[in-house]
Amino acid sequence: MNETVSRMCESGVVAVLRGVDASDVQMVGDALRDGGVTAMEVTMGNDDSLAAIEALAEHYRGEDVVVGAGTVLDSETARQVQLAGASFVVSPTFDEGVVETCNRYGVPVAPGVATPTEALTAYEAGADLCKVFPASSYGPGHLSSIKGPLPQIPLMPTGGVGPDNAGAYVEAGAEMVGAGGSLVPDDALEREDYDEMTARAEELVGAVEDAR
Repeated sequence: MNETVSRMCESGVVAVLRGVDASDVQMVGDALRDGGVTAMEVTMGNDDSLAAIEALAEHYRGEDVVVGAGTVLDSETARQVQLAGASFVVSPTFDEGVVETCNRYGVPVAPGVATPTEALTAYEAGADLCKVFPASSYGPGHLSSIKGPLPQIPLMPTGGVGPDNAGAYVEAGAEMVGAGGSLVPDDALEREDYDEMTARAEELVGAVEDAR
């Protein structure tokens, strides 16, 4: 298994930082790290998403935190985020060009899948792991149904994952979970309530560890 993917698995939780400005991203990252989360995904979509990735990657250079990029939809963006410092790439869907670009430059990639066929297609195309998305639409039982015949594919359920259900996903076979709103809710971000983010991270990491 790739070293970055191993570190993501070790973290157990990949924080999805959606809508976090570059000016705030280091504070949010430190709050989550203090809660035990050591894998963070800055999603594309903000005007300064690339700047946020660059800032966070530089902030944690040489430390035990891995920084990646999410909501990467095309090969051009996949290369841009790599140059900004992303050490892994996550997509909500499977795009062959994104996977090829990541493979070309040795950056782990996690395309979004919803079915066994999609998971196998993505994995055979070169995906390092698959993001089961949106997890809330299917539940842990669905993930288990994918993992049963395809135990070789690492799975990361994302979308509606929180402390109440993370353990069930891990017990169903997930190597890690992706979580955004349950870690960094909009109201906590607006209040700059970093203590709440740390507490939420501790709770979610604890749920994953208890299920392992």
